Amino acid sequence: MVPNEAIPSLAASKGAADEWVAGNLAPHHPKTRVAHLLVGNEVLSNRAIAGSTWRGIVPAMANLHRALRAHGLGKVKLGTTLAMDALSVSYPPSAGAFHEDIADSVMRPLLRFLNATGSYYFVDAYPYFAWAANSKTISLDYALFQGAASSRYVDPGTGLTYTNLLDQMLDAVVAAMGKLGYGNVKLAVSETGWPNAGDTGEAGANVLNAATYNRNLAARMSKNPGTPARPKVKMPVFLFALYNEDQKPGPGTERHWGIYYPNATKVYEVDLTGRRPGRSYPPLPPAGDQDGTPAWCVLAGGGKAANETAVAAAVEYACQQGSGTCSAIQPGGACHDPDTLDAHASYAFNAYWQQFRKAGGTCFFNGLAETTTKDPSHGSCRFRSSLE
Repeated sequence: MVPNEAIPSLAASKGAADEWVAGNLAPHHPKTRVAHLLVGNEVLSNRAIAGSTWRGIVPAMANLHRALRAHGLGKVKLGTTLAMDALSVSYPPSAGAFHEDIADSVMRPLLRFLNATGSYYFVDAYPYFAWAANSKTISLDYALFQGAASSRYVDPGTGLTYTNLLDQMLDAVVAAMGKLGYGNVKLAVSETGWPNAGDTGEAGANVLNAATYNRNLAARMSKNPGTPARPKVKMPVFLFALYNEDQKPGPGTERHWGIYYPNATKVYEVDLTGRRPGRSYPPLPPAGDQDGTPAWCVLAGGGKAANETAVAAAVEYACQQGSGTCSAIQPGGACHDPDTLDAHASYAFNAYWQQFRKAGGTCFFNGLAETTTKDPSHGSCRFRSSLE
């Protein structure tokens, strides 16, 4: 990606564009496969650089296009990432339109260039933000690709039926491009995802929803469904993000879009090929875990061990981790009674999970454990919760 601040100089000078490609791309080719070069990141969302930077996007692309061909990198496609706020109207999808101050001066030349070079309109599309701002009118299932019949939407302008919010957002972009005469320019999703945590008040930002969104996204896009306005059209999709950005400023959600923690342990499992069935994943924390509701890890199957040998081995493993993990279920301990494998398993699984979950420990134990929002504590036996 070309930094936003480099756009004016690249637009003004073919030599600067050649130097940029020579210094940043050419040394890594062909060892590194480069498919796309993005000129700026959400440039049109920053009105403070509306002057030379906005007007320089397409000239910079043209100069870089020449430089890429000169260095034998002509297959690299040029584009720029644009947020949904490039549109003045996005609902209903058929009414999609760009802001008037960029429609003719920026968007039409950009679409002309993308069309001529066979490149993509790259859009950063986040159903999370649209849902969070309108959670009383937009169903969470609709935003998470859950596909409930009650959460479908029919565009009154086209009669097309939408089963998820992402398709609705993308078709608004398609409609906006069509109004400028370039409705056939290819579309790519340069960023999408869902936050796995956030500050108090940032509703819906939790591990359960993040995993649900990204798993459903992968399963859906692996089938190349296109959108209602462009059925069966293949569309590249890039997930944001690989890691939680723990040093990033701003609201809590800004630091929690990753599928990995900064220490490289998984926040949750996801198969980006879309082939893995949902039931094969380890159980996830309940949504309430991130929304102020405590959660615990207990023996699955209603607390009855289906395979005592496997459960006994899992309990032994859990009790060997950390210091004092299972002291409460030893003879004389507060949780020794009832002295059964089932009861001891739930305590051991929970003690392990609460101790190691922030470091990537999961409530799974080869499918023997599951999370719950019902406190399993009893009598003098107290189970630690996820909020402690």
